Amino acid sequence: MKEIKSILKLYNTLKGSGERCAIAQVVRVEESSYRREGARMLVFESGVFEGGISGGCLEGDALQRSQIAILKQQPSIVTYDTSREKEIGVGLGCNGIIDVLISPITEDSPLIPMLEKCVARRDEHLIATVTSLTGSSDSLTLGQSFYYDTGSGVIEQAPEGAFREFTLGRIAEVLTHKKSRTYTYDAAGLQADVFIELIPPQIHLAVYGDNYDVYPIIDMARVMDWEVSLVGNIQKLKKDKLHSVANLYPKDLDERPELDRRTAVLLMAHDFKTDSANLLAVLKGQAPYIACLGPRKRFEKMLGAFETGGIKLSGPYIERLYAPCGLEIGANTPEEIAASIFAEILGVFAGKSGGRLRDKTGPIHERE
Repeated sequence: MKEIKSILKLYNTLKGSGERCAIAQVVRVEESSYRREGARMLVFESGVFEGGISGGCLEGDALQRSQIAILKQQPSIVTYDTSREKEIGVGLGCNGIIDVLISPITEDSPLIPMLEKCVARRDEHLIATVTSLTGSSDSLTLGQSFYYDTGSGVIEQAPEGAFREFTLGRIAEVLTHKKSRTYTYDAAGLQADVFIELIPPQIHLAVYGDNYDVYPIIDMARVMDWEVSLVGNIQKLKKDKLHSVANLYPKDLDERPELDRRTAVLLMAHDFKTDSANLLAVLKGQAPYIACLGPRKRFEKMLGAFETGGIKLSGPYIERLYAPCGLEIGANTPEEIAASIFAEILGVFAGKSGGRLRDKTGPIHERE
């Protein structure tokens, strides 16, 4: 989501200049690649760009090809085979085959409004894009994109008929498995690859605490472009440290953050009674990650106090709790502890357990 926001910011800054532009997007990866499907960059005629499709080895060539696509006003697919000796990017970390779709942006292009919808509403968003086309079609073109509204269940601007039904069925699969994927439509002499991209909302970080160790958390969340809600003593907090906090909640009032399935909760009041009360409250929300700072004994004491009061936490409740929280990296300072916790949060939302990549058997990224 951070990349999409940056792209929209540059687009809105330069759209009145008269310069034309295009978006280059990774739509297929075989074997290794620094960036995965969905990575995109916005390129203007002058060479100004935002975003990225690799670790730097492909951007220069993609920029030139985007300028050609802008000149011709035609979408195109560029395939980079970085495993070949004379291909761009050899020796720079890439060792795979990468398809990049380059789409010129016109005044009536729906792509920018689609990306704006992804930023405007906190929800899952899906964009289906035609990435290859064989055969003749009056209603489909290479690079054509369709936005799926998860609220209404409508896929916007998609042609009626078999292709529309096919795409809706594949969208349902992507929503079930929570993973972007390319599907092949093959019917009536027409074959089309359709990349269905799942764009989740940005991570929401709900912090319950007001001591000095919340500031590294806030700083790191700003770098990650996570939305931050903070519950604490507003008078105690340093105002100059809170510029990137989206929502502030005084702890002595009833209003609290909304905790959806893309929310991570940090309980760091450093007060046993306060953390205990906050834990019982946040468990009523949907947050899949709820962290309690402090040692295991403190958490076990908390659970024991709950049981004494007739509350036994088990099953789904316990699975959402991380106490002690963070990955074991020897963290000691507030900044190091923040790094440890953020790594764990990323792992939880990605369905990963953490650990050293050098100990991992097989590829870093999952492959079809």
